[in-house]
Amino acid sequence: MFDYLIVGAGFAGSVLAERLANVDGKSVLICDKRNHIGGNAYDYYNEDGILIHKYGPHIFHTNSADVFEYLSRFTDWREYQHKVLADVDGMKVPIPINLNTINKLYGLNLNAHEVKDFFESVREKREPVRTSEDVVVNAVGRELYEKFFRGYTQKQWGLDPSELDASVTARVPTRTNRDDRYFSDHYQAMPKHGYTKMFEKMLDHPKIKIMLNCDYRDIAKEIDYREMIYTGPVDAFFDYRYGKLPYRSLEFKHETIDAEVYQEAPVVNYPNGQAYTRITEFKYLTGQDHKKTGIVYEFPRAEGDPYYPIPRPENAELYQKYRALADARKDVHFVGRLATYKYYNMDQIVAQALTVYGKIVGLKRKEAAAIRMASATPATATTVTTATVPYTNGKTNGTSRPTANAVSN
Repeated sequence: MFDYLIVGAGFAGSVLAERLANVDGKSVLICDKRNHIGGNAYDYYNEDGILIHKYGPHIFHTNSADVFEYLSRFTDWREYQHKVLADVDGMKVPIPINLNTINKLYGLNLNAHEVKDFFESVREKREPVRTSEDVVVNAVGRELYEKFFRGYTQKQWGLDPSELDASVTARVPTRTNRDDRYFSDHYQAMPKHGYTKMFEKMLDHPKIKIMLNCDYRDIAKEIDYREMIYTGPVDAFFDYRYGKLPYRSLEFKHETIDAEVYQEAPVVNYPNGQAYTRITEFKYLTGQDHKKTGIVYEFPRAEGDPYYPIPRPENAELYQKYRALADARKDVHFVGRLATYKYYNMDQIVAQALTVYGKIVGLKRKEAAAIRMASATPATATTVTTATVPYTNGKTNGTSRPTANAVSN
């Protein structure tokens, strides 16, 4: 008998598993359909020995001290401040748009006060601001919107920005100074030895068992458990009773380049022309010293693994129907991006998981993050996998089926 069956070994599932096992001594079984832990943050060394992010770049940033301190138990950090360039008019210029962007793009020499006046002169006032187009043209005008945002957004979402909620482009600020960091959060860092190592340490507990290549529906009737924590797509849980919730997906094309450096920034966005949206070079993120370098192209897709909930009013309305079903299930906790149909950054998912744990045990989120297990019992975690495929860092083939008797100590 397990106290909890947790569906999904990403941030939401792993944080809850760690808290329930380490603090409360609960027995937990995690199952994941993929052949690895870590969800979309999974990283591994490719055949050339380069540490890459399988599902595209994952940059950790947060303003939450309790989230950062909680994760710091499972990893040391490498200080890292993310920077992005955009390929516009044959130039590589900083994004978010800032003073340097405008000066380079237009051959000007404005200062901070003058660029503020520049933005004011070109902006198209929108009231109210409802769509992603409204956000951008209201801030920087039509020309910069067309150069930096419209094409990129159309590729990424398969919709014109005028058809998308304001939240999509509101995530990208406009600056009047020379700050070319992509994020401005207080805490910006990368796990020193990678995300997968962090997850392995988080789940290293004798009360936590893991099954990979595992659909929870295949084991839910064969394994006894008291409650479920579900981090998968909420519409799938309810067998698409009201129809499918729309998502955007991504296809990743990884390459190893026989050079130490490929591009002049960690990420270069391609708003116009190309089928891909951006290229990421991982050595910037990881700090790895290697004679070769690894890059990834991202191609947005309408079909595939669900990555981005599409923020449109009709989709929010459809989700509310599924939320009502979820709220009625007192034996299941729905946590994470897919289960709550909302785009979250990694730190927000950790915060949500800590909040849910706090509700389970009657603690506030900060208390839920801070509390430690008093016992000094060493962790000797068992990774429970399918009967034929062992858990290794990126080496499984993901083809075998799980069996209930794979659960063992």
